[in-house]
Amino acid sequence: MQSVLEIAPVAVFGVVYYLHGIYAATAALMISMVVLLLVDLAWHRRIPTMHGLSAVLVFGFGAATLILHNQRFIQWKPTVLFWLVSLAFLGSFWIGERTLTERLLGSALGEPVNVEQRVWRRLNAASVAFYALLGALNLLVAFNASERAWVNFKLFGLTIATVAFAALQLSWLARHLPREATT
Repeated sequence: MQSVLEIAPVAVFGVVYYLHGIYAATAALMISMVVLLLVDLAWHRRIPTMHGLSAVLVFGFGAATLILHNQRFIQWKPTVLFWLVSLAFLGSFWIGERTLTERLLGSALGEPVNVEQRVWRRLNAASVAFYALLGALNLLVAFNASERAWVNFKLFGLTIATVAFAALQLSWLARHLPREATT
């Protein structure tokens, strides 16, 4: 259920874009983010960090898009989000006892996961590079392709790339688990 909630704002953006265009889609995205935050508060009594950060960026860039009637602002949102995520992964090399990758994937696999620290650090470095690259790729598409191509890239390309990257990380991590943990 949580996965559906997380992709709901993106799905709303896509549906409204295809029906009414970028500005209506931006407004719908902003409204759906409010709904997501309210659901978070009702179910979990807190707002997850990524939802909060994404909401702040959607509200800021969305408002600029609507007020200035310029789609470039909402096109910047994924890049800023990905670059901030990349910086968070980078900072986790020095902040905290475990890298961000170890915290996220470790909890997804059920802690404790007995993997060498060098494996976690490599996965974390890959995350830094991946999210920095995704941010740059978003700008490349936003500024060199049509609005419709960018929306398709945002809806499908970025989503598929993120899911594929997570699957690759989990697969690579599974290969590095001690033998007794994989049986």
